[in-house]
Amino acid sequence: RDGVLRRLDLRGDLPDSSAALRALLPRPDLGAAGSEHDALAAVRTILDDVRARGDEAVRELTARFDGAEPPTIRVDPDEMTAALDRIDPTVRAALEVAAEAIRRHHEGQVRAEHRTEDKGLVVRSVSRPVERAGCYAPGGRAAYPSTVLMTAVPARVAGVDEVVVCVPPGPDGRVADVTLAAAAVAGVDAVYAVGGAQAVAAMAFGTESIPPVDVIAGPGNVYVALAKREVAGLVGVPSAFAGPSEVVVVADATVPAAFAAIDVVVQAEHGPDGLAWLITWDEAVADAVDAEVARIVEGSPRRDDVTATLASAGWVVLVDGPDDALAVSDAIAPEHLQLMVAGAESLADRVRHAGAVFCGPWSPASLGDYVAGPSHVLPTAGTARFSGALTVADFTKEVHVVTADRDALERLAPHVAALADAEGLDAHAESVRIRTNSSPGTGNDA
Repeated sequence: RDGVLRRLDLRGDLPDSSAALRALLPRPDLGAAGSEHDALAAVRTILDDVRARGDEAVRELTARFDGAEPPTIRVDPDEMTAALDRIDPTVRAALEVAAEAIRRHHEGQVRAEHRTEDKGLVVRSVSRPVERAGCYAPGGRAAYPSTVLMTAVPARVAGVDEVVVCVPPGPDGRVADVTLAAAAVAGVDAVYAVGGAQAVAAMAFGTESIPPVDVIAGPGNVYVALAKREVAGLVGVPSAFAGPSEVVVVADATVPAAFAAIDVVVQAEHGPDGLAWLITWDEAVADAVDAEVARIVEGSPRRDDVTATLASAGWVVLVDGPDDALAVSDAIAPEHLQLMVAGAESLADRVRHAGAVFCGPWSPASLGDYVAGPSHVLPTAGTARFSGALTVADFTKEVHVVTADRDALERLAPHVAALADAEGLDAHAESVRIRTNSSPGTGNDA
């Protein structure tokens, strides 16, 4: 039966292949070309407009989509410091605790130089940060200071020279104090009151007020996620599609139904186009969690957003057991996976595709959203099959430094020449022959 969550009964009928299972499972329509809303076409129009008209287009689009007219696109830098003093001290303390946890976790990701040596050939791989990183923090339905921390702090740990943040302004044209305070805590250099696909365009192409960046990171709605995909190649964009929020909760009878239910609702309250699933092999658990979800939704201050998500992508999936639950979860490749079952940690070791996994009744995804340490910028829309969380590596690139002495070159030159000749690249072969006197007419012993 269907309650708040629609039901999909896969007991005794699970396809053998992951591809077949993915095809069977419903997913939100994220506005691909040809869909009803055709978000991709709208994004391309916005990108072209900002590239052609710069600040003028940014202002017009901000007025149209956010209903706001900020006095300037760049927020006065003094406002970040002032906002720290204006916010509630308990919120400031929470921002500082979160920032420290994020910093501590990401410092462990900084790569030391990797060095290999082989008879006079020395190769060093060194990590170099980009010069300028652009971080996107959503707005509109709510302020997301946590996202400022989750993007800007890893960029700072990576050693990026300049870190900027784009965030949609409120109806009064201002960026929320709590978001500006988070920017101050994270050490952000500049905040721009612009959101949506136009913010991605401004950071990618540059405008009169916003210099172009080298990397754009951060989650957003489908328009933001599609815009980042469109500018990839011009700027660095993590391969994850960081779009509308997703959660899959796998639960059995060992945890309270209320725990599983609230965690289904947590990600649903981000709004439409998300995904909120419960997977269980116990029909009584399905009934109990569904009833709790209905109760929570009824009293939710964000009832409209939660209802919109659950109506389009709220499901209970019934399976035969833990193995099938993992198969369904891997096929979805969710942003957040919560394993609220007996033996959760051992089950977690078998998960292949998920942005982040939370084990047991005392590890809700909201812990990861704020203070666990890893970035909450995670892959959505199935991209966890090939990408992961935002890390320091997204703000750096590997540079190889190669040094050979004469003996090493003479030893390796015949192999270089053989491969170059096989590919028809004469100059490549000659570049080693001319150094090793193996090419006619060189006559060079130097």
